[in-house]
Amino acid sequence: MPTTFTAPDGLLLSYTVWEGDGRHRRPVVLHHGFAADAEVTWVRPGVVRTLVDAGFTVIAPDARGHGASGKPHDPAAYGESVMAADLSVLLDELNLTEVSLAGYSMGAIVALLAATNDRRVRCLAVGGVGAGIVDFGGVDARVVDREQIAAGLLARDRADVLPAARPFRRLARRTGGDVAALAAVLRATSHEPIRLSALSVPTLVLAGESDELAANPERLAATIAGARLVRVPGDHMAAVADPAFASALADFFAYSDTGESRLAIRSLA
Repeated sequence: MPTTFTAPDGLLLSYTVWEGDGRHRRPVVLHHGFAADAEVTWVRPGVVRTLVDAGFTVIAPDARGHGASGKPHDPAAYGESVMAADLSVLLDELNLTEVSLAGYSMGAIVALLAATNDRRVRCLAVGGVGAGIVDFGGVDARVVDREQIAAGLLARDRADVLPAARPFRRLARRTGGDVAALAAVLRATSHEPIRLSALSVPTLVLAGESDELAANPERLAATIAGARLVRVPGDHMAAVADPAFASALADFFAYSDTGESRLAIRSLA
């Protein structure tokens, strides 16, 4: 059952815990992508089940503006650095001293920021992102126009929604999202750069083979010391649901935790 905790600005945020069998001492925290929530990104595709079956305790928050968490309509309440701070508060709430952290798309940006600022993150996996992290410090502006997507979410007439915004509009409808809150998320400005050179934890980059939003993930993996890359089938919306995605996560985190691995993951260091 979801539980809530209070963010530094007083906003109530939701999270869910699934208990593992104790094989792994380090729990896994999962941060979902934009316009989704923990249920859509991690539960329905079977990622949580794969990790729990592998023995991990899994913790998945709904980011501010998403799912069962608070949804202010002011862009000042958002930004990936704010969400990364929320993650640190969640670790405080649960008295956790070390975690493995995975994020997808927006959640990958949040996870990268958290991993550079919170030493309790001992292992990191990011999916749905590529060279845009290196070139723009976040969403790849060459393929994503945040304002265009915000306008598409708020449009009353479907005919006014440009093609790039349609997948996110459909996703928001699927999750029952608050489109005003989601537009505010897009219009927020995150002023904190991602210090990729500061990352010192084992890192896995996961990218769909046809994911245009995660273009050139090889460049991202090559920029992070010792990072490893796995390509899985699918585009941006489908890659996280492919069984290979969850299997790669479980194997990478198990290897980091116990040294046991069945997956050949290519190092780009």
